[in-house]
Amino acid sequence: MASVLERIQTPHDFRHFTIPQLEQLAQELRETILRTTARSGGHVGASLGAVELTLALHYVYDTPTDKVVFDIGHQAYAHKLITGRREQFATIRQLGGLSGFLKRRESPFDAWEGGHAGTSLSGALGMAAARDLQRASYQVAAVIGDGALTAGMAWEALNQLGHLKTRMVVVVNDNSMSIAPNVGAVSRYLTELRTAPGYVRVKQEVEALLDSVPVFGGPLKRTVERIKDAVHHAVIPGNVFEELGFKYYGPIDGHDLDSLIPVLRSAREFDGPVVLHVITQKGKGYRPAEERPVQFHGPGPFEISSGQMIKKSGPPSYSQVFSETLVEAARERRDIVAITAAMPDGTKLDYFQSQFPDRYFDVGIAEQHAATFAAGLAMAGLRPVFAVYSTFLQRAYDQVIHDVCHHNLPVVFAVDRAGLVGGDGATHQGVYDIAFLRTVPNMEIAMGKDEQELRQLIRASLDRPGPVAVRYPRGAGRGLSLEEPLPDVPWGRGEWIHQGRDLTLVAIGPMVYVAMEVRDRLAADGYEVGVVNARFIKPLDVNLLAEVAGSTQAFMTLEEHALAGGFGSAIAEWVDDAGIGIPIRREGLPDVFIDHGPTDYYLDMYGLSAEALARKAVSWIQELSSSVKP
Repeated sequence: MASVLERIQTPHDFRHFTIPQLEQLAQELRETILRTTARSGGHVGASLGAVELTLALHYVYDTPTDKVVFDIGHQAYAHKLITGRREQFATIRQLGGLSGFLKRRESPFDAWEGGHAGTSLSGALGMAAARDLQRASYQVAAVIGDGALTAGMAWEALNQLGHLKTRMVVVVNDNSMSIAPNVGAVSRYLTELRTAPGYVRVKQEVEALLDSVPVFGGPLKRTVERIKDAVHHAVIPGNVFEELGFKYYGPIDGHDLDSLIPVLRSAREFDGPVVLHVITQKGKGYRPAEERPVQFHGPGPFEISSGQMIKKSGPPSYSQVFSETLVEAARERRDIVAITAAMPDGTKLDYFQSQFPDRYFDVGIAEQHAATFAAGLAMAGLRPVFAVYSTFLQRAYDQVIHDVCHHNLPVVFAVDRAGLVGGDGATHQGVYDIAFLRTVPNMEIAMGKDEQELRQLIRASLDRPGPVAVRYPRGAGRGLSLEEPLPDVPWGRGEWIHQGRDLTLVAIGPMVYVAMEVRDRLAADGYEVGVVNARFIKPLDVNLLAEVAGSTQAFMTLEEHALAGGFGSAIAEWVDDAGIGIPIRREGLPDVFIDHGPTDYYLDMYGLSAEALARKAVSWIQELSSSVKP
């Protein structure tokens, strides 16, 4: 059979298709997604589950004139394939290739881009409101996963949309999953809607019957409407979407194009806000992904035939080291509790959950709530640890300030993915948290140079009287022993690893090892370069820094973080405030959004590899030496 997908450049090319032709196209899309992600990894499950829904949306809506707004990009691989990017699809998440998320600069069909769940409804409502003000005629639909409905801003948007009565369709893609199985009352409520016996059939039959009754005058008409409402509430009490002012369609089988397309057409033509509740299966069409949806949310390379992951051998990840350290501490202390915002697998708190299920809390995609929830736990005498990716901690900034730091509460923020993150790209780079955390009173910030120091810092943070952020990077550690007991880290104390008359490299986190490599390179050329493992960003070890400043010609700070407001800025501020008078040069990431690609590539590109830093160090040492008057 000839390929259908090869003939598709834009949705216009299949809007005349029959249902069987669309079903063939759906099958070819799944095969292409599987072939590509098996080689390079990617977001498999959500994209497989949204294939028919994506086709139906582009079939019914006149995109890109009409705006279809996807909530994050996990579910949008089929969307990329049918909007002019099929030939580039093999490059997804690779350096110079397609983004794993949506990108407005990639295609006019990407109406919205975002890597944080829950933003689509607010963005889409803004577009719809602008359309109305400008007296335009395009339609707007937002596709949001059921897991993202635990995000508070999604309900803020629903609240305004129901109030404004704006013409817009909200498609709830309900597969009972975000990254992990959904939790909470919202998930339970959608399950009740999904499983209500005969809900759609009974509702439609009763409405059709009552609509056929002749109505004479207002009183009888109002009586018929009350009967409709009563029958509806008898079938399933309290549809919250209808109570908020939405027309509700559903639940609809999201894999049945025969049902999905006509309902979407009705929703598109309705003159007001609509919620279309669509049931899909994450990983649809690929049994391993259907049976193991968590593992196939965002896997690395895998074998299609068996579904087995192609794993590289190596040391445990920093996330795993954090989790095991926390479990060890929790065995000794009953006051330790752990919190995740729908990321038990990514943060490795699933291990903590297995050991202490009653002391583990998954709050859903609700980082703001997680931070304030942690504050309440701490205020009541517990020691909460909120494990959260750096990029997602951004979402809880007000709560960190107002609810945790203002009260000086002993909450530990285990800040995962601190630094560059590779394939996830610009929306996920963990390169801003030092800047936004170090300005907040009472907050302390630490980062170890390796997995052993991570263990020490997690342990020490649990005894601090106020809030602490312990940062650690994505990926595997250095392979150091995790069996032997480690001495305590003196809180707020750095480590002077090497002395150096010509220059001292003051580094934070794994950049300490880069600094040591730079030192070795320059030692071979006769330069004396020192290395300091700062370990603490706040408080800085000012006593150590003052001592080092007395024995070296200059400081060069190294960090895998944005330069603006980062670790180097903290050192420079101290140098100025203390009147030390030592020259300082800051090395870090520039003031740009950094796309997806290998971490080593960007470190070299921005002058943070050992080779690049060695060149800079030699040049600066020579510049400093030539400027010294005889």
